[in-house]
Amino acid sequence: MEPRALNAKPGSPGPRIFATTHWSVVLAAGEGCTREAQTALETLCRDYWYPIYLYVRRKGHTPADAEDLTQEFFAQLIRKEHLRLADRRKGKFRTFLLATLDYFLAREWSRAHRQKRGGQFSFISLEEENAEDRHPFEPPDNQTPEEAYARQWAMTVLRQTMDLLEGECATSGKRQLFEATRHLLSGERGGDTYSEIGGRLGMAGGAVRVAVHRLRQRYAELLLSEISRTVSSPDEVDDELQFLLSVVCK
Repeated sequence: MEPRALNAKPGSPGPRIFATTHWSVVLAAGEGCTREAQTALETLCRDYWYPIYLYVRRKGHTPADAEDLTQEFFAQLIRKEHLRLADRRKGKFRTFLLATLDYFLAREWSRAHRQKRGGQFSFISLEEENAEDRHPFEPPDNQTPEEAYARQWAMTVLRQTMDLLEGECATSGKRQLFEATRHLLSGERGGDTYSEIGGRLGMAGGAVRVAVHRLRQRYAELLLSEISRTVSSPDEVDDELQFLLSVVCK
C-alpha cells in the first residue's frame, strides 16, 4: 500500500484516545484482571503474528521452525510468562514485542523442548494463513530482520486501519462506494476513474471525488487512533506515524 490515503500530518488534530491501548491490554492481562483482558490479548496476538513470523524467518530459521517458534512465543505471552517484562514507560508496544521476542529466542529453545505449534495452545492456524506463501513477496533478503519486522508491522497497522474503514462504510450503507474506490484510497495504480466509478454507482464524477476525499480524511483519523493504541503517550503518536511511513516508503 502506498501512503496516498495518509493525510495525517505531524501535529494535525485527530483522535488521541488512550482508553484502550495495546499496552493497557497487556498490563491488564498481566495482572490477571478479567477474562475480557485475556481475550483482548489473544486477539492482539492474532493481529500481529505475521511480523513476528517474518522476523524469525529472517533470523535464519526454517519455515517449520519459524512456525513453531511463533506459536510458542505467543503461547507463552498469553500464558503471561513474558508479561512481567512489560513496562509502558519504556516506549512503544512495537519495540516491547520485538525485545520480548529476542529474549525468547535467546533462551535457546530446542525442538526437544517445544511441543508442536505452541504446546496445547494454537492461537492461529499458520497453514490457513499461508505464512510461507506470503514470505517470497517480502522485500529482498538483504533487508535485516529488524527492518523486515518494522515494515511488516507498519503494513499490519495500515491494513487494520483499512479494515476499520471498510467496516464503517458497511455499517453506514457505503460498502459499494468503498469497494469501488478502494484502489484510490490505497494508492494502487490503474483502476477505474472517478467518472467510471460514478457511472456504475449513479453518481457524478465530482461527487465521487468528494466522497473519496472524505474517506481519505476518515482513514487518516482512524490511522492516528490505531497508532495511539501502540504507544505509551500522545506525544509519541506523530513520531510513530512518521516512522511507519518511512519504512513503508523504502
